[in-house]
Amino acid sequence: MSKVDYKPEGFHCVTPYLTVQGAAKLLDFLKQAFGAEEVGRYAEPNGRIAHACVKIGDSMVEMSDCTGEWPATPCSLHFYVPDVDAVYQRAVKAGGVSLREPEDQFYGERSAGVRDVCGNNWFIGTRIEVLSKEEIDKRATAISDNK
Repeated sequence: MSKVDYKPEGFHCVTPYLTVQGAAKLLDFLKQAFGAEEVGRYAEPNGRIAHACVKIGDSMVEMSDCTGEWPATPCSLHFYVPDVDAVYQRAVKAGGVSLREPEDQFYGERSAGVRDVCGNNWFIGTRIEVLSKEEIDKRATAISDNK
């Protein structure tokens, strides 16, 4: 008998699991906005998504429609991409609501925020500088001093 890996192939140790009202529309949004690839979808006869999984970049995101026992629970996710501006525009075009337009940040990232069609917040980032903790602290202090 061969040894079974403790996690499925393609998964990391921590995997976001979204419980939403409208998993089917979330699946469509993730495909349009972030180029998600649907890995699996298990729907009940009434159309309720009991479980679904998509791959976004190198990460898996699992989800299901909410139930009485498991209510919808919006969350926030941070998502690294090569081009934050392009992904932000795609996400808004796909029906996302802008939380923050792309902007360079003191901590060395260009980032933006979008709320998806089910109320989850996606903070999209592209690393633009490699900074030491000391440099980030110095910049943060300078920002605080100017307020």
